[in-house]
Amino acid sequence: MKRYLVERELIQNNIQVLQKKAGSAVIWAVLKGNGYGLGLLPMAETCRAAGLDHFAVTEIAEARALREGGFETEPILMLQPTADADEITALLPLHVIFTISSIEDASVLAGLAAQAGVTAEAHIKIDTGMGRYGFLPEEMEKITPVYHYMDTIHVTGIYTHLHSAFCDKKATKAQIESFSRVLAALREAGIEPGMAHILNSSGVLHFSGAAMDAVRVGSALLGRVHGGHGLKRVGYCETQVEELKWLPKGHTTGYGAGWKAKRPTRVAILPVGWYNGFGCEMGNDLFRFRDCLRRIAASLRTMLFGKAYYVTINGKRCKVLGHIGMLHTAADVSGIQCSLGDMARVEINPLMQKGMDVEWR
Repeated sequence: MKRYLVERELIQNNIQVLQKKAGSAVIWAVLKGNGYGLGLLPMAETCRAAGLDHFAVTEIAEARALREGGFETEPILMLQPTADADEITALLPLHVIFTISSIEDASVLAGLAAQAGVTAEAHIKIDTGMGRYGFLPEEMEKITPVYHYMDTIHVTGIYTHLHSAFCDKKATKAQIESFSRVLAALREAGIEPGMAHILNSSGVLHFSGAAMDAVRVGSALLGRVHGGHGLKRVGYCETQVEELKWLPKGHTTGYGAGWKAKRPTRVAILPVGWYNGFGCEMGNDLFRFRDCLRRIAASLRTMLFGKAYYVTINGKRCKVLGHIGMLHTAADVSGIQCSLGDMARVEINPLMQKGMDVEWR
């Protein structure tokens, strides 16, 4: 038995913290990735019950699920821009707010909206350093025509995305200044930009003074950001002890015999492994010189001071022994009361979890 548990009251706590940080700014609840792995509709319902009624997604299926799931009139911002005619045709009846990040996006959207006899609502995206989607700040000659000349597009907002709000104050301030210059240039041209938003989860927590008209929060709803800030971590795996055994001194466990008993050791086996997201980590996909140095330093710290994974069984912290298997984990329970069927808690990032049902409490 294993399941992933989500406690609504923790999300409600996090929303209250974010509402205080955001002040009067509108909060867009970002529910991409199936509500960050917890379920799109229950996440949206929990947010709405706590007072959030603006949502942001990336997939057509997510927008459709919200509309069909009872969110008929709430604003839904499509964060993923597109110039694909089929995608735009599918999105128009859902009355989403499109993201326009290029003149191509705008042209295709304007043409298809005209064919459908509707006016499409949109936000403009500016690339102030993320390097993915958006007009560059100096491309005012491409931005202003979307406001001025495309009659079937109603631009109601403009935004950018911070790339290092959690770690680089200088870079973040530079992005805020760049975006502010775009807003000033639009106003000087006689254009009201609409709802301006720049802060993401880390931005709200570290740069709340730059909230502007709105903010976008996703990972902060789950309390999985740097620094705590009064947020509570949401989501964990609950499972049971499936096997108990004493291993004699010298016995090994796991692939590669990664652990050898120095003394007789009582071991509990849990039916959870890396396939379910346990022990999986993100962020090791950069290979710059400084990134490699950081990993070397981290490895040295691990060698000198030790590092281990832990699970909680009967309220007691228990060390994981050997490699985490695909669907099994061994834990040392020598010093605690433990029986077959006892409950265990395994910390797993909701974005990494799979292979088990998600239950809300």
